[in-house]
Amino acid sequence: YTEAWDADKKSIHVMPDTPTILLAKANAANVSHKLYIQAWEEAKKKGYDMRADAIPIRSAKASRDIASDYKYKETHEKQKGHYIGCRTAQEDPKLSWAARAMLLQNDRIYRKAYHDSKAQIHIPVDAMSVQAAKECQTLVSDVDYRHYLHQWTCLPDQNDVIHARKAYDLQSDNVYKSDLEWLRGIGWLTEGSVDVVKAKKAQELLNERLYRTRPDEMKFTSITDAPDIVQAK
Repeated sequence: YTEAWDADKKSIHVMPDTPTILLAKANAANVSHKLYIQAWEEAKKKGYDMRADAIPIRSAKASRDIASDYKYKETHEKQKGHYIGCRTAQEDPKLSWAARAMLLQNDRIYRKAYHDSKAQIHIPVDAMSVQAAKECQTLVSDVDYRHYLHQWTCLPDQNDVIHARKAYDLQSDNVYKSDLEWLRGIGWLTEGSVDVVKAKKAQELLNERLYRTRPDEMKFTSITDAPDIVQAK
């Protein structure tokens, strides 16, 4: 029943010159961004020819020079008149700085002769302090304190030399530990060592299975003539 109506709904023909269609086309042209900037895009494609002596270029350069000169002199213009009319020289920062610099310069010149002559000291060689320093240096000197003995040369087959070598060998750590060289590289099992036995004993002490017996593992036989058993029967 509705098949013909459904087919007819899909075949609707609107005339292109109806007022609604024309209005929609006009509105689309008005709100179209592409059409709005089309003239600008075409003008950009044509390029431009701007000379260096053109009026806008010369105006921009003049404005830039004026702004630059203004920024350059801005701090100077703000400081104009700030240092005029000081009651005393101490209130003027520049005058105070100059006075301080002059004071430091005068102090350096005043002490110049002292600094030049303070390193030029002449002490007589026989002064008491110099003699005392020399005696003290002699007392604390390691060279004068130690007098090394003559390096004697002994024959290798003398009895005292042979005895000394034997004593050195006995005291030597290498000779003392030479009987332990055969132990190097030998494997050792920790089973039976003190730490292992101690750990096993501690484990046995902390083992709850050995410490307490579960009730279900105990053999128990109830009494047949107990009052609660007789009552239950």
